[in-house]
Amino acid sequence: MIGWEAAEEPPPQPSPASRGGGRRLALVTGGTRGIGRACAARLAGLGFDVIAAARAAPPEPLPGGVRFAALDVTDPEAVRALFAGLPQLGVLVCAAGTAGGDPAEDPGEAHWRGIMASNLDGAWRCCAAAAPILPDDGSGRVVLLASVLGLRAVPDQVAYTAAKHGVVGLARALALKLAPRRITVNALCPGWVGTAMAEARWRELGMTAGQAARGTPTGRITTAEEVAGAMAWLVGPEAGNVTGQALVLDGGATV
Repeated sequence: MIGWEAAEEPPPQPSPASRGGGRRLALVTGGTRGIGRACAARLAGLGFDVIAAARAAPPEPLPGGVRFAALDVTDPEAVRALFAGLPQLGVLVCAAGTAGGDPAEDPGEAHWRGIMASNLDGAWRCCAAAAPILPDDGSGRVVLLASVLGLRAVPDQVAYTAAKHGVVGLARALALKLAPRRITVNALCPGWVGTAMAEARWRELGMTAGQAARGTPTGRITTAEEVAGAMAWLVGPEAGNVTGQALVLDGGATV
């Protein structure tokens, strides 16, 4: 059950990676690859103890300060078990997800359910499990990885577009739910990012990274580290009163 209750008199906000004199814990789902891995590395650099949670073991050693935990966000029991073992949590970053276009003929129930389960249901499930162990002192942070397709649409990704719109809505609604506890919830909405997932999508579309870059006013695609940098700002003290927002990182493509 999600603990929405507000603290009566919350103390002043501490620095982002310390609470009670000790290092704080951050958990990143999808934290072994791509954007999730970059976020995990950035949080470790900020002084957090970081858990990179993913279905499969990391393909290469994780950055210093980051440890691996097996987690399938589509499995309710697995999520409950992992979070039940955490006494407290300072930051949750939900970066787990599945991309890809709809099947050409009939998208079908299985495709729809698979996209929703990993992108939207998984994010909601982790937020629900994390909320009771996030602090009420103004330092608790939740960052959800959405997409520019959480704010606009394309015709060949109906399921993914719907899921990412749901992630943005989830961030906005939870921001209001958790505001009395001074926990912020925000979404990141990147466009093309230079990851293996994007490369797979470019192959589906028969395009190149160069073509993707030329589709942005800045003439380049966003890096995973730039997305992690935006995340780092959102979890820091300077963004303590920023909540319910969908931050776009797409080189101006959706302006």
